[in-house]
Amino acid sequence: MTLLPPFFFFLRNITVSFAVSLLSRELKNGSITLMDKNKIFDTLKNAGNKVIEKGKSVKDIKLSRVNIHSFFESLQSNGKTLVITVVAAVVLMVFFCFVVFFVNVKGPEEVLVPEVRGKDLTQALIEMQNKELYPKITLRYSDIPGDEGTILDQSPDAGSIVKGYSRVNLVVSRGVVVDHVENYVGMNFDELKLKLQTLFAGSAKPLIILDSPDFKADISEAGTILAQEPPEGTDISEPVTLKLVVSRGPNFENTRVPYLVGKTVEEMLQIASQSKIVFDFTSRAAAQDEMAGTVVEQQQFDGEFIKNYSRMSVVLALRNTEIDGKKYGIFSAELSDYPYPVPMRIDAADEDGNVTSLVNVLHSGGSFTMPYAVPKNTVLTLYVVDKAVKKLTVH
Repeated sequence: MTLLPPFFFFLRNITVSFAVSLLSRELKNGSITLMDKNKIFDTLKNAGNKVIEKGKSVKDIKLSRVNIHSFFESLQSNGKTLVITVVAAVVLMVFFCFVVFFVNVKGPEEVLVPEVRGKDLTQALIEMQNKELYPKITLRYSDIPGDEGTILDQSPDAGSIVKGYSRVNLVVSRGVVVDHVENYVGMNFDELKLKLQTLFAGSAKPLIILDSPDFKADISEAGTILAQEPPEGTDISEPVTLKLVVSRGPNFENTRVPYLVGKTVEEMLQIASQSKIVFDFTSRAAAQDEMAGTVVEQQQFDGEFIKNYSRMSVVLALRNTEIDGKKYGIFSAELSDYPYPVPMRIDAADEDGNVTSLVNVLHSGGSFTMPYAVPKNTVLTLYVVDKAVKKLTVH
């Protein structure tokens, strides 16, 4: 018996199966009886076997009126249901996968934030790690010597409940701004004061406190630091008080006492600008034989010379009425006492806003007096080291 290719067996099985399917549907509809079905089935099976035994080709096989196309139509009619079933199965599978995932995978546990203020940074990091918390570190200067690397503050506060792997902000000390006394000799006293104020701005407990300085005459410029205590390099373990010796300037020179009687206000303003004497001006009504607006008295001294920036009393004769369109008077102000003479000036602004400098002097502070002769409604402004301290409108 000649062996046929597997295709013939496949073709036979397809043909028989399709015929059986078709006959079953006809039987269900009542078109044929069960006996007829069995006969037809046997006939088809015998016909298929004979085809294979005789070795006929595919084109010689002619099943009466068997339409294979109907098989594919049947498959297409059931395909939509198959697709819906497959999609529904996939959706259900994905849903149950998510359910199992979220049931078995838990979020981070909640933990208690530990108290780490005042502890060393290393110890604080270990405690954070044990709680599965992540620190965010910020550095800041401290007021307490020797606390470098210590935790100054934390956020959230100790005792707060947070989830694991949360971030905790830690403020760590960088130590004090300065840890030893520097060399201040040769610096200007006012500059040092400003430097220390800036250095310890916002600090409740500054590490360097300036004591009232001792002033003495020296050839150095006024305000220059001549000596300090404690000396340079002294370690700062607690707040220290800095004592300084400051130069008053070349005040060892003496000044000749000028003769002022008969001088006008304008002349006095010029003398005050050039002299190293602090004048204390007062006024009184001019007598009949006195010229208004001039000096009528002055303080007398035993010697011809007096120390620089000594005070000298001067009396002016003035009137309330205008003289040559000008009002006369004395500008007065109470100032702080300065350890050495500081620059002061009076500016005059007229009604049109034009500003001129009336006088520039070096003054040691305390009681300040200066005569003026200006038009009515002039505004006088006193400046101490370029800072306005008092204004006066002349009426």
